[in-house]
Amino acid sequence: MRFFDLLSVQISWRNLWRNPRRTTIILTAIVVGIISMIVLSAFGRGMMEGMVKNSIDNLVGHIKIQNPQYRIDPAIDNRIDQAEKIAAQIGELLPDDVQLATRLRLDGVLSTSREHTGVMIVGIDPAAEKGVSFIGRPLYQGTPLQPEDARGLLIGQGLLERLGLEIGKKVVVLSQDASGEGRSKAFRIRGSYRAEMRDTEKRYIFINLKSFQDMLAAPGSATEISISLRNANAYQTGTVEDYVDRINERLDGLGLEATGWRQLLPAIAAYIDMFDVYMLIWFVVVFVAMGFGLANTVLMAVYERMREFGLQRALGLRSSGIIKNVMIEVLFLLLIGMALADLCSFFLVKVVFRSGIDLGSFGAGIEMWGISRIVYPVLSLSDIVMANGVVVLLGLLVGLYPALHAARFTPIETMRHL
Repeated sequence: MRFFDLLSVQISWRNLWRNPRRTTIILTAIVVGIISMIVLSAFGRGMMEGMVKNSIDNLVGHIKIQNPQYRIDPAIDNRIDQAEKIAAQIGELLPDDVQLATRLRLDGVLSTSREHTGVMIVGIDPAAEKGVSFIGRPLYQGTPLQPEDARGLLIGQGLLERLGLEIGKKVVVLSQDASGEGRSKAFRIRGSYRAEMRDTEKRYIFINLKSFQDMLAAPGSATEISISLRNANAYQTGTVEDYVDRINERLDGLGLEATGWRQLLPAIAAYIDMFDVYMLIWFVVVFVAMGFGLANTVLMAVYERMREFGLQRALGLRSSGIIKNVMIEVLFLLLIGMALADLCSFFLVKVVFRSGIDLGSFGAGIEMWGISRIVYPVLSLSDIVMANGVVVLLGLLVGLYPALHAARFTPIETMRHL
């Protein structure tokens, strides 16, 4: 006997709308439940992609080449000599749209006429940073750093405000050279930048790479070569790992190592790996609350039609036929609810929230995790399929209880309710 024969479908559809008010209430519960699953998963995936993008833009890159000792001791001793030559050789292994940025990054001190503060000094090639890191984006105020500007400096807006400085003011930068001697040089603030994380604004200052090399008497040196792959994101890590293996083969014997962003950002990588598990747990939790209402509604409908089930049994309908009819009703409820919820979720994500969700009021907390102040929800087909799949599978499982209850009614038992 076929499960979806036309007669059973017609009977189940009519039974579903015998009590439109009750059906509408349970449909509303299903729709709201699925919307919460899909929209919150889109919000979470948007946060996740924002975390990855912000972290990669925060001077990490998709791949970074360093002396392995630099991560333990970020000093000039653990530098990369002839960095430009090595970068050119690595560039030959990569596609044309890949960007490389060579940097010299060391701890130092920024001195003003009134105060001294610890900073991270980063020597950069301004042209190479465009599209690679946040410092390559337009500045908050002032003028960009020019390649020939030996005395120019960019400072975070947060640090600028904390020190009470202004664009155009002169400051002194101090750091240690390879011999351990302090080296200092005067710079003039050309502009200030904004970053997703205020801590970045308060810590990093940027000068020209050549100026920093001259200041430390370390020509051609760098501490890192950052590589940005335009087609790499949280879901295309295989590309990154392939390039890392290729680059490490080329670097063999040079005392340098290429590392992918997942190894550089282990906490974020772990969060990404666990995201689907978190979402599945959330879907099940939401369904548990929704499932009680579904089971209760169907059970009420079953008891209201007790005499009808008894008559069907007296006319020769088997228990399996009654279970089938009730399960088809449950399936109709779930499919209608899913269709409405998917449309509403798409509308909410693509229309209502397309300009993003501002989390600025949670500033300190979200910055700790590198989450963007404005989160743009991201709809994922896998999340939609998983949410709908959980609802259908668990919904049918829940609906099986009232269906089995209806199948146990006997003609003699139902006569008491005549």
